[in-house]
Amino acid sequence: MNLPDMEMQLRLSSCPENISQLQPFISELRHQYAFCEDLYYDILLVLTEAVNNSILHGNQADPAKNVDVFVKQEQRQLRFTVKDEGRGFDPAKLADPTAPDRIDCPNGRGVFIMRELSDSLGYSNYGRQLDIRFSLR
Repeated sequence: MNLPDMEMQLRLSSCPENISQLQPFISELRHQYAFCEDLYYDILLVLTEAVNNSILHGNQADPAKNVDVFVKQEQRQLRFTVKDEGRGFDPAKLADPTAPDRIDCPNGRGVFIMRELSDSLGYSNYGRQLDIRFSLR
């Protein structure tokens, strides 16, 4: 299969209701790259969590700040980059939601789920940039 060599971008102002724009964006990607339904839902869930975190935690839901989502096909992978304009954070200080003392906590599982569903996930720029990779199956 000859995959298109292009980069797509989605820019969202940091209003929580803008998360709804992800679904049509990812649907278009599915059309472009013809990936399976399971991968579509993994990407949708991971990007929804990543953008939600960027809007609420990174940009503090400030509509004057943006969240950018970039996607580029690299060989047999899709590489997503999610950037916010917030103050950043130290990803190494995220608590392990599977630790016995955190198992009953109602929050804090988003990054864990993103790591489990993607092929790779890494932060840079003081936590303001998230790079996520999915293998095209």
